[in-house]
Amino acid sequence: MKFIYILAALCTLATASYAQQPNADSTKTTVQDNDTIRIGSIIIIKRNKKSASKDSSLIVETITTIKKNKKRSTNYIVIDAGFANWTDITNYANTGNVVVNRPGTPAFSEADLKLRAGKSANINVWLFMQKLALVKTNVNLKYGFGVEWVNYNFRSTVSFKEGGKLPNGSNVSTNTPFIFRDSISFSKNKLNLKYLTVPLMINFAANKIKAKRAPSASIGVSAGYLIRQRNKQISSERGKQKNQGDYDLQKFKLSYIGELGIGPIRLYGSYTPKSIFEKSMDIRPYTIGFRFSNW
Repeated sequence: MKFIYILAALCTLATASYAQQPNADSTKTTVQDNDTIRIGSIIIIKRNKKSASKDSSLIVETITTIKKNKKRSTNYIVIDAGFANWTDITNYANTGNVVVNRPGTPAFSEADLKLRAGKSANINVWLFMQKLALVKTNVNLKYGFGVEWVNYNFRSTVSFKEGGKLPNGSNVSTNTPFIFRDSISFSKNKLNLKYLTVPLMINFAANKIKAKRAPSASIGVSAGYLIRQRNKQISSERGKQKNQGDYDLQKFKLSYIGELGIGPIRLYGSYTPKSIFEKSMDIRPYTIGFRFSNW
C-alpha cells in the first residue's frame, strides 16, 4: 500500500513540475541509487530511519534550472505599415523617348511626378524573420523573406504606357514604354509596385532583463525583385483602369534599411540609392513607418 502512495505522490509532483516548467525534460527518469530517484527537476530521496521500525522518510528536493538563451529565434508574419516617397534628380532635358510632351503643353518636369505624401503608402509582410546570435544576445544577424507593396500616388495627370501611339502629334507609334502628361484629370492615379524581398541586417540589442522592452537597433541592406507593376487610374471619362506594363522599371532593387525601437513596436526605414528606372529617369525611393514584431 505504501508503494501505491509513493507512486501517486511521484505522479502528482511530476505533473506539477511539467505545468510549471514546460521546457524541462520531465520524461526522463534517472535512478542514481537504490534510494534516490530523479524525475525531471525533482529529486526524491528515500532514507531509512536508524530505528528498527519499518517506517521510512521521503525527502523531496527540486533543482532550479536556468533556461539557456537560444542562439537562433524566429518571428513569423511581421507587418510594416508606413509612407513612401522618392527623390527625383532626373535631368528632364535629356530623357530621350522615355518622357513625351504633348503639343501646346509645358515641358514635362519634376512637378509632374510629385507624390501625395499622405496617400503614398508602403505595406510589407515578412513571412518570417530570423535572428542569429553572434555575440551573446547583444549582436545578432537578422534576416528574412517577404513581400513589399509600394503605392505611389500622383498629384498630376501623369500616365505610364507600355507602348503605342505617341501623344506628341507625330502620329508615330512605338513599342517602348513612355511617360506623358495625360489630357484628363483623375480622382485616383497611382503606380503600384510589388517586390519579393530578402532583408539582411546586423542587430544590436541591450541586455534582455525584460526582453519585450529591451531597446534595439538594426542596420543593413535588402534585395528586392519586382514581380508586378501597374498604373491604376480612376476618372469620370474612362472609369477604373489598371494598366499593366514594364514601364522601364528595374527588375532588381537594392536598398539600405534600418529599424529602431523598444519592444514589439518599432520604426523602420529604407532608401534606394539607385534609380528604380533603367533609362534616363533618376528616381530614388525611400520609406518610413512602423514595424509590428514580437521582438
